[in-house]
Amino acid sequence: MLMNAKILQIRGRGTLTLPARTRERYRLQDGDPLTFVDLDGVMLLAPRVGLVPKLAAEVEAATTRAGLTAEDLVSEVREQRKPRRR
Repeated sequence: MLMNAKILQIRGRGTLTLPARTRERYRLQDGDPLTFVDLDGVMLLAPRVGLVPKLAAEVEAATTRAGLTAEDLVSEVREQRKPRRR
């Protein structure tokens, strides 16, 4: 893991500016939420990725790779929900 330390300066009202390269690397945009963790003297700042959007992106990528459409998925869910005959 490559550690890359940056010195940041806190401005008025607690504003912190992240370097452009960092924002680009993590695809951060204006208004994106970040998670701040205080580790008893060490501060950690990490992009906050919502679980639902992340899962949706993963499902979309998997269906695209498999050549499936949303209609294919809905059809399969309906099929799975049908009562099974014994």
